Amino acid sequence: MTNTPVVVREGATVYATGTHAEVEDGKLLEQLMASVGYCTEVEEDVIDAVTGLSGSGPAYAFTAVDALADGGVKMGLPRRLAVRLGAQALLGAARMLLDSEQHPGQLKDNVCSPGGATIHALHVMESGGFRSLLINAVEASCVRTRELQFLADQEKISPAAIKKTTLDKVLQQPGVAADAVSVKPQGIMKILPASGVTVEHVGSHSQKL
Repeated sequence: MTNTPVVVREGATVYATGTHAEVEDGKLLEQLMASVGYCTEVEEDVIDAVTGLSGSGPAYAFTAVDALADGGVKMGLPRRLAVRLGAQALLGAARMLLDSEQHPGQLKDNVCSPGGATIHALHVMESGGFRSLLINAVEASCVRTRELQFLADQEKISPAAIKKTTLDKVLQQPGVAADAVSVKPQGIMKILPASGVTVEHVGSHSQKL
């Protein structure tokens, strides 16, 4: 399971080795996917949850930036600048979190001065159920992933057919050429991002995006 930011080498990929996979297969996959972002091995039974979190996560982030930009425009900012500032805020916050290894709640507290603008803004977000919305979104994506997998199993759709849906989505991303993505018969998904790095994604769950 990976996500679309692999095209800018900031993807998040997890994999589970099957019964026929060797230890070296997992190491090779991790080495390949680490060239386009974060990669780690997980148990197969959590991959659907990963889909709900990081597989669908970029869409949550894009929606958040879009909403932040709307807020900026409402308060007088030009659209282009508002989008850039919103995106940079998320990018910078993510980098701070990953580099510091502090709890996100602590970093949030560091921004909130007593009686200040940020804590008032957070109060509005909490009143609107911001946290619950994100939790519910992750759950909804995970549940739908399981439903789709069940339907695929029931209808005996071939892995290649399922992967084609994923590849179509990847091809819609800027910087990915139509001839840069292919599915091999043995279930290997090959992606060639704009960076020129070749990635082969192996496994029965590589179709879930």
